[in-house]
Amino acid sequence: MVSYLYPRLRSVFSKSTRPRPEYSEDEEAKLRQQQAREELQEKHSEKAFSYQESVLKPRQETSMKKKEEHFYRMTGQTWKLTDGERLGEGESLGQSTQEDIKGTPNQEAVRRRRLPESATKVHPKQEPPPNKRVVILPEEPADDVKGVVRVVLRCPSGRTVLRRFLKSDSSSVLLDWMLKIGYHPTVYTLCTSYPRQPLVIGKDRSMGDAGILTHTVLNVEEKDPSTT
Repeated sequence: MVSYLYPRLRSVFSKSTRPRPEYSEDEEAKLRQQQAREELQEKHSEKAFSYQESVLKPRQETSMKKKEEHFYRMTGQTWKLTDGERLGEGESLGQSTQEDIKGTPNQEAVRRRRLPESATKVHPKQEPPPNKRVVILPEEPADDVKGVVRVVLRCPSGRTVLRRFLKSDSSSVLLDWMLKIGYHPTVYTLCTSYPRQPLVIGKDRSMGDAGILTHTVLNVEEKDPSTT
């Protein structure tokens, strides 16, 4: 009886006294996964830091340097791009050498800075543009005044413009009128409608001398380049 029960009791007591594992298999798997994630994240962080230090940072510094050089060249401050000279350097020359240097202090400062020629070159003064000619037409007479003539200009755009003049007015006023409505006499000319021929105009020729005696229609035409 004892030989039968003793092995069974021993197995029961050994099972009850066996230490239980602190973690289950699922918890150990989760711990291993978390540890693997942390190692992987640490590797990624090291790669990102290395890429930033070796690639991104030098690239940003190069870009900033180029922008700074471009800015100083545009503002004429290229002397800031040089290393300069030490304080007092070049001042140990003899008194006679210093006396030989000619020019004002500003010129000497410009020479030491070694500015580009475009910044130190004295540009000649430009002549002011000529005053723009103001077109002033004679006062338009009334329709019932003696010696009044009506002139119609037919423009290339199809627009027609009418104005009254006196027969005694200079025919050159027609060119001023044409200029005032937007057609320059150097590019356009006035021609009679029938027979079609250029109108002879001059300061010493009146409207009557130019053939404008009554209501007249004139065409504004572009000049022939071969005749100019």
